[in-house]
Amino acid sequence: MRTTARETLFKIIFSSQFGDGVDEALKNSLYRINKLDGDDVKYCNRVLDIIGEHAEEFSRLLDEHSFSFPEKRIFPADKSIMLISLAEILYMDDIPDKVSLSEAANIASKYSSEKSASFITGVLSSVCGGKNV
Repeated sequence: MRTTARETLFKIIFSSQFGDGVDEALKNSLYRINKLDGDDVKYCNRVLDIIGEHAEEFSRLLDEHSFSFPEKRIFPADKSIMLISLAEILYMDDIPDKVSLSEAANIASKYSSEKSASFITGVLSSVCGGKNV
C-alpha cells in the first residue's frame, strides 16, 4: 500500500506551488522522515517526473473538467492531490484507476476541505471519461 508515499508526494507537490518548483532538500527530508523504502522513493520520483513533463497537459485537463473553478482557482491542496492522480491514471498502467481515485479521496478527507473529496472525485472521474473506473 502506497498511502504514506502518496501523502509524502502530496506535501512535496503542495509546497512546490508556493515556490520555484520541487525543493530537493525538502523532498529528501520527507522521504527520510516518512521512512519510505526504495520502491516508494522510486514511485514518488516517477510521479514527480510525470507531473513535471506533463504540467501543461494536466493544467488543461483540470481547466476542462473542473466545472466549478478554472485551474488557477482550485485550492492548492486539491490541485496537488489531483496532479498525483492524473499522473497515475494517465501514465502509470500498473496502478488501477479505482485505487488512484480512492486514495485521492482519502488524502483530500485528511488534508483539505470538507467538500474536497467529492469535488476531486468528480473532476478525476470526468477526466477518466470512458475508462472503466
